[in-house]
Amino acid sequence: MRQSSRITNVMSLLGGFVAVAMTMGVLGACLVLPAVGVAGQATNNGIRMFNQMPGDFAMNPLAQQSRILAADGSLIGTPFNENRIVVPLSKIAPVMRNAQIAIEDERFYEHGGVDAKGLLRAISSNVMSGGTQGASTLTQQYVKVALQNQALASGNKDAAAGQVTQQGMQGYVRKLQQLKYAVSLEQKYTKDQILDGYLNLVYFGDQQYGIEAASLHYFGKHASQLALPEAALLAGVVNAPGVTDPVNNPEAAVKRRNLVLTKMHQQGMISYADYNSASNSKLQLKLTNVSSSCASSPYPYFCYYVYDWLLEQPALGDTRKQREAKLKGGGLTIQTSFDPKIAKIIDKQIKAKVPVANPAGVQAAGIVVQPGTGLVLGSAQNTQYSNTGATGKSAINYTTPLSMGGGQGFTFGSTAKFFAVIDAVKNGWTYDSKIDVPPMNGVDKVGTFRKFTSKEFPGECGLGAETWRVGNSEEDAGSGQQSLVDVTAKSINVAFAQLVSQLGACNVRQTMIDFGLKAGDGSPINKTPSGIVLGSQAVTALDLANSYATIAADGKHCQPRPVKSIADANGKPLKLTGTECKQLVSPDVARTVTKIFESVLEPGGTASDAALAGKRPSAGKTGTVDTSTQTWFVGYTPQMATAVWVGHADNEKPLKNVRLAGKTYPGYLYGGTLAAPLWKSIMDEALKGQPVKQFGEPSDAAMKGEQVRVPNVVGQSPDNARTLLEAAGFEVKQGDAQDSRMFAGRIMGTSPRVGTKAPKGSTVTIFPSTGRAARAAAAAPRVAAPPVVKRTAATTKAPKPSATPSSTSAPKPSSSSKPPATPKATKPNNPSSTKNN
Repeated sequence: MRQSSRITNVMSLLGGFVAVAMTMGVLGACLVLPAVGVAGQATNNGIRMFNQMPGDFAMNPLAQQSRILAADGSLIGTPFNENRIVVPLSKIAPVMRNAQIAIEDERFYEHGGVDAKGLLRAISSNVMSGGTQGASTLTQQYVKVALQNQALASGNKDAAAGQVTQQGMQGYVRKLQQLKYAVSLEQKYTKDQILDGYLNLVYFGDQQYGIEAASLHYFGKHASQLALPEAALLAGVVNAPGVTDPVNNPEAAVKRRNLVLTKMHQQGMISYADYNSASNSKLQLKLTNVSSSCASSPYPYFCYYVYDWLLEQPALGDTRKQREAKLKGGGLTIQTSFDPKIAKIIDKQIKAKVPVANPAGVQAAGIVVQPGTGLVLGSAQNTQYSNTGATGKSAINYTTPLSMGGGQGFTFGSTAKFFAVIDAVKNGWTYDSKIDVPPMNGVDKVGTFRKFTSKEFPGECGLGAETWRVGNSEEDAGSGQQSLVDVTAKSINVAFAQLVSQLGACNVRQTMIDFGLKAGDGSPINKTPSGIVLGSQAVTALDLANSYATIAADGKHCQPRPVKSIADANGKPLKLTGTECKQLVSPDVARTVTKIFESVLEPGGTASDAALAGKRPSAGKTGTVDTSTQTWFVGYTPQMATAVWVGHADNEKPLKNVRLAGKTYPGYLYGGTLAAPLWKSIMDEALKGQPVKQFGEPSDAAMKGEQVRVPNVVGQSPDNARTLLEAAGFEVKQGDAQDSRMFAGRIMGTSPRVGTKAPKGSTVTIFPSTGRAARAAAAAPRVAAPPVVKRTAATTKAPKPSATPSSTSAPKPSSSSKPPATPKATKPNNPSSTKNN
């Protein structure tokens, strides 16, 4: 009973086969049904079912590997789910096309999608055996594999499996559907188009999809270069890649190859001599493995940076999942700015001075950004890529943020002073503007310090109820009036704390944000004075290098990026985001800032030994974090901005008395000790052969500002003194009362001093008298109070600062600070003593 039912169902479907085949002119009178009784109604049912099946089938774009290229065109990485490289039929050797036709479908150019002779033979066999195999033309095979791919792409693994595993009734329905799609395909596309699609689609074993990827993998050559025995070998793999791929089953692969060669000879495609030579040739593989993982890239850290950056690009899809699918299957060509020569220079210089897995456990990294574009030219670090956690290995990119394969970043020390100077200069401070460096007012076991309170740092970016102890690492840093360029060259911490106090800590923080600086985890720079003044928050080398590159580019800020362009599989460019640039500060401001930071590399500066070869102009800043856990140098020329970090990735162990590459560095390591010389060696070699470009010259007004004489306010009340000074164009700050012979409450002096010239818009500090000295000198003549100055509309509003305060400390000199015996750490949210450079 079961057998009768099965035969009835089969014959219903066979009726459909017959009717459709005859309609298409495929079988005609050649088809002879088996001698089994078939009801006419069953045949009609089969025809009706066939007609109701979908018929339209299109050759959809194939998933293929994307390529990440370096600036010189070399390959960095190949993201893919299926290792496929789509090529046109013209790029596939004719011998390969013939080999595939010979073994899979010898009448390919004769049928219309269905091979009548093969179909008749298969029908007779399957009806008697109950199977559903055989008679598949190359076109039908294309349909089957394409349907599998579509099901897998949509996540339907059961449907994908069903294209090859369904038996019985379902198997015949599947075969009928594939047949109908094949006929439709033949009506829409040429034979060459179908063959092209087939050879680019099918699996050739050992994780290779499509003929180009397979040819490169097995023989190290393009599909257009395949020889006869190579083509026959690959054509033979397709039918059963699990048992005939030449890597895992070489004997079976050769046997199958020779079968293909026999077919080709029988069909007149090759001569007997060619057959004989090829069939007796030895299997000669030249395996080339291509990994979908950046871990196997020659530049794994940069590869992952590019990969993560691309996942943020809307052009690749609306969601991260869509973008990753496009990246791994879209056949994209990703052109990066990465210069392998520069990367190798960074790598060589870093590892020469800070060897991999050195006993001191010191890590180092460097990254180069191009001013004016934000393009990353190269990066390297002294670790091997690995997530095993072994010594000398790391999966963390020490130069990029957390979202781009990096970590939390590292505290950046005095490289933060760069932003305070930018903010000062854009608000009118000049090269020689004076800062009144306040004297030290405390001593602890570390050394002398200046204690700052909420009076100096009020408001949102202030200290609140906390106090902040700031010390200097420099000997004889001194107090009193010092120029902006001098305190920068010597990296005087107390001076910069005073400067930021005058500028407004929130204003300097905003400058940091404008220049693209942020924490390594992507959060904004915190609002603590220690973070704003002395870099106690962790940031990335990438953001630092790009911020400095902005000044190198005359104030033009571009977002940092590793990619120059992306093209889809057809060569059409895709629109990138994050390529915008804008002018943050004027060229005059940028050039003045550069002049100031050139002093760091000049005699007396903290990196005087890092001046570049050939008198090449350069500017930069050292950075050392308390207890020397992290050290930095960030510097630039007109062509390159480079950040170099040397430290401990665990952020715990001080860099003290370290021995690296056979050299001992006594005492604490500073930014000028190793990071700056490393920067110099990288820049000297990377710039070799490039023209020596000069920085632009700032205007005299930007360098000197409008100089105004400080009016005489001695003896005035604080209110009257403020009115007179504001009318002259100065900002006014009241300092601590000083002992003097002047009456209590009256102004006994200013800084800068009365009668001297200072930039208009800069700050003048006024000092009231305690009157104590006057009471002690009873015999001293009385000084009449000067007349009161009435406030008027013209005198109550001072011009906004367009130059910088020249001094802000009390006029009395104090002893200079000495370097501490041991640097003391500072917690950003609980400020204490901070000493770095």
